[in-house]
Formats: sequence, structure tokens, C-alpha cells
Amino acid sequence: MSNSLNPRSPGLRRVTGKETRRASGIAFFAWTIAVYDFILFGTLLPRIEESFGWSTSHALLVSTLVSVGTAIVVLLVGPLVDKLGRRKGMIISVGGTAASSAATAATFGAASLIGVRSISGLGLGEQSVNATYLNELYELTEDEKIKKRRGFVYSMVQTGWPIGALLAAGFVSVVTAIFGADSWRIAFLLATIPATIVALVCRKLKESPQFEAQQTIKKLRAAGRNEEADALAAATATVEQTAAPFKRIFVGKHRRNTIILSLAWLFNWFGLQTFSVLGTTVLEKGKGIDASSTLILVVLSNLVAVAGYVTHGWAGDRFGRRNTIAVGWFLAAVFFAAMLLGPSNQVYVLVTYMMGLFFILGPYAAIMFFQAECFDTDCRATGSAFIGAMSQPGAIISGFILTGLTAASISYSTAALWVGVLGALVSSVIVLGARKVVDDPTDGTPGVSEDVASAEVRA
Repeated sequence: MSNSLNPRSPGLRRVTGKETRRASGIAFFAWTIAVYDFILFGTLLPRIEESFGWSTSHALLVSTLVSVGTAIVVLLVGPLVDKLGRRKGMIISVGGTAASSAATAATFGAASLIGVRSISGLGLGEQSVNATYLNELYELTEDEKIKKRRGFVYSMVQTGWPIGALLAAGFVSVVTAIFGADSWRIAFLLATIPATIVALVCRKLKESPQFEAQQTIKKLRAAGRNEEADALAAATATVEQTAAPFKRIFVGKHRRNTIILSLAWLFNWFGLQTFSVLGTTVLEKGKGIDASSTLILVVLSNLVAVAGYVTHGWAGDRFGRRNTIAVGWFLAAVFFAAMLLGPSNQVYVLVTYMMGLFFILGPYAAIMFFQAECFDTDCRATGSAFIGAMSQPGAIISGFILTGLTAASISYSTAALWVGVLGALVSSVIVLGARKVVDDPTDGTPGVSEDVASAEVRA
């Protein structure tokens, strides 16, 4: 029996380097597949629009309503993972991705599409699951190189976003070439295969020692063995759950970061929804790029975005995650504004779009790990998932605004400027209000700022 489960030999078990690397690799593939399904919908939206005979504003409305359903599902992921465990959370989230892809292939109209695409919230919530899980493993890993540069290592897991988007764009290009423009159903059906395989691989993961300890303490208290529970809680620095996870993230030292980071996500997703999820739409409708060239631009831009994740992961370890996030999102706003206001020359659009994605996507490698560091074990998944779920209100609000502006005959380029660019800019300012909690989680007091923590690491 591992130390984290044995009250007579208290203390959290150590995590081997092999276990850490294996978990990181599986988390990377799980996130890549989840993003692949999520972006596949945005990439194929113009083709779905054509298939059902929708107008651009109607297609945007459908996309917005999908975000509503997705947000509801994402909100449920955190409490589920804090209750059932990180390992089961990984399996459920990737399994949800497979179900989402399969069900999408069978849709027959707007209502059914909105319903089944909401399931993709399980996949989208996977990033908060892997951030929670890997944060706990990296804290206890015997691999000192990973422990010292945990943000950089985690950034490689987060490259699953641009790689997933890249695979989605490439896959659509191949399927369209083979089966024709109205082949979006086949694309979604085939997407279930890799998702199912990864869900099965996730079964090989071990539970995190922190969650194991928390569950053991609960069982000891239920059995009336309170002295043993007290000893194990003290030895493992486990904060026992005294309130529902949703309540915990809005009280004490957690409240500030929950509010600040939620607002930062909400506004940043104005930009992410406009330029990444609906990337093909903004390039086709906003810059007049033809469909075949658009896919090429998306592929090339996401290759650069991979470097963005690794760069921001390294910078977060070196200069502090909060400041890295703020600077990245500010530069994203600058480059996307330059793309929309500049010429429609494909080379110019490619360069500015690539740099925009580099700076809007890359900081997510830092913020996912940063927000997992801001919560205690008993509410870590709930806090991270709740903040991540604010992406969908951001997508919903920005979607309604984009829909309204385009329906009012305002050009898509102008609408994207006011919604996407402004959202990225606002988020870069808001995130500066966040602070990392790094103190003893048992004393209930606010910790030092992330800047101080980063300085201590550098020293």
C-alpha cells in the first residue's frame, strides 16, 4: 500500500520520474484530441452553414448557443473531478470527446447540433483536469528537472491546443479533397477513433497522491478513526473539505483569484473565439481569403502557436506567470489589430495572424498552471474548471455581439476588431490583479504574490 494511503506510515508517496513523464505524455494526447474535436466544429462551421443553407449570422447564432451548452457541461467537470478523482476525470473527459464527435455526425438541424455539441464541454474541461492532475504530480515528482521547470514542462502538454487545431485543419483538408465539400459528417465520425483510443490509454494513469490522501482521510473519519485521520492530515498537509467546492473558491484566500482570473478568461475568449475557434470564418469573411488558402494559413499559423506555448511556459518560470500572461495577450491584440486593419495580402495576413495566435494561445500554458497553483487540493479542480468555464460565457457574449454586428450589415472585419481585439486587450489588463497563493494551505491566510514566489525560485 502506498504511503499516502497508509495512516500508520503517513506522508504522501513520491512520484517517480517515469510516472511523471508518462502522465505528461498521456495528458498531452488527451488535450490534443479534445481540442481537435472542439476546433473541428469551428473549422467546419462554414461547411455546415452551406449544408443546412444558413446565413452567416444564423451560423454564428448556432455557434453561440453551442457555447451555452458547453459552458454548463464544463462547470460540472470540476466538482466531478474533486469527487471522483483526477484519473477518472481524465477518462470521462476524453470519453466525452469521442461521444461528442460521434453524435455530431448524426445531427440533422440546428437544435440537434446545439444539443450534441454541448457534450464537447467534457473535452474542453479536460485542460482543467490535466492542469490539476499534473500540478499535483509535479509537486511530488522525484525528477528534479521537471519540478524546477514545471511550467515549461506543462507548456509542452498545452501545445495540444495548436497541434489539435493543426490536425483539425489538415484533416478537414484531406477529407474534403477525398469526399467533397459536404463531407463534414464523415470528418466527425472518423474523429471518434483517436478519441476512443486515448480514453482507453488514460486508464493506465495512477491517481495523484494528494487526492489519495484526501480520500483516505475521509474514509478514516467515516470509520470513526479520527486520531489516525488527524495524523494523516497533518503529515500530508491535507486541507479537509469543510464546505462545498463551489463555496470554497469564493471565500478567503481563493476569492480574489477566482474573480480576477474568471474575468480574464471571459474577455480573452472574445479574442480566442474570434480568431482561433472561428479562425476560418474571420479569414474568409474578414479578409476575403478563399477557403483552400484559409486552411493553409490556419495550418501554418498553428505551427507557430506551438512555439508560443513553449515560449510562454519558459517565460512563466523565469519572469512570473502572471506578467507573462499579461504581456502575451497585449501583444496578441496588437498583431490581430494589424491583421484586420492592414492589407489582404496573403503573406501579410499570414505573418500577423501567426503572431496573433502565438501571443493569444501561448499564455494559456502559463495561466492553466498558475490557476491550479491558486487552490487547495479539495477545491483545486473545481476552481480551475470554474475559471476555465468562463471561456464559454466569453464565447457566448462575443458570439452574440458578432452575430448582432454582422446582422446589422457591419463588416466582419470591423466586428472582429471591436470584439476580438478589444477583448484580448482588456484581458491583458485584468489578469494583472491576480496573485499566487504559495503559503501553507492549512493556515487559511493569503499567500505572497506570484512575483515574490518567482523571485524566490530564480534566487
